[in-house]
Amino acid sequence: MVVLGIDIGGSGIKGAPVDLATGEFTADRVRIETPQPADVDSVVRTVAAVAKSFDPAASVGITFPAVVQHGVTKTAANVDASWVDAPAQRLFAEALGRPVTVLNDADAAGVAELEYGAGKGVNGLVVMVTFGTGIGSALFIDGRLVPNTELGHLQMSGLHLHGGDAEDYASDRIRESEDLSWPDWAERVQTYLRHLHALLWPDLIIIGGGVSKKADRYLHLVDVPTKVVPAALQNNAGIVGAALLAARNAGVVAGG
Repeated sequence: MVVLGIDIGGSGIKGAPVDLATGEFTADRVRIETPQPADVDSVVRTVAAVAKSFDPAASVGITFPAVVQHGVTKTAANVDASWVDAPAQRLFAEALGRPVTVLNDADAAGVAELEYGAGKGVNGLVVMVTFGTGIGSALFIDGRLVPNTELGHLQMSGLHLHGGDAEDYASDRIRESEDLSWPDWAERVQTYLRHLHALLWPDLIIIGGGVSKKADRYLHLVDVPTKVVPAALQNNAGIVGAALLAARNAGVVAGG
């Protein structure tokens, strides 16, 4: 079965139809720059434009960089504040004319990695961390998602660093804006992941986001007392996970 997945990020909105048997795209990915400001009306229009690039799908999964509860976006860290308490699922469904599932972007990426990628078959506690405009997280216990963990907003002040959110210290956006070398950024990633490990003691940490395809530049410099691996699906994981969750919610594939 083919379902459309769309991934809303701070810099780009990306989509592709996904073959749920393999987790692979069945057509080339389409990407449109995220509108600035990323307000409700502009983002909904852009998502509709991405969806129109493909044949109509039975259902559509959409990721969002925020806490999503019952189809409502509750936060807006890297998009316009108009998204706080917006009925996102209803708005996207009306714009696309299709059943829609909206979920946190890191949660979607994690679901894909546990189904098709680096977390497949791994029991215990698994954490997916996505480094991009911000830092997203997904937490799994024996394969079951604990949604909306938002571990990218852990406060780093207790470590005598910059203070504030972890994503303002170690996101890929910060690496680029502060022109950090890969070793310097790796040290920040290590500090953050050690902080995360001290709180959760996960069995596996999966690194996602765009930097997952550049893991050879920094991951060997990151020393954390658990296994840390790059996402197998790299930056496509969000699209794949969104499509999979949409299909599960529509009852056309099994899974929790």
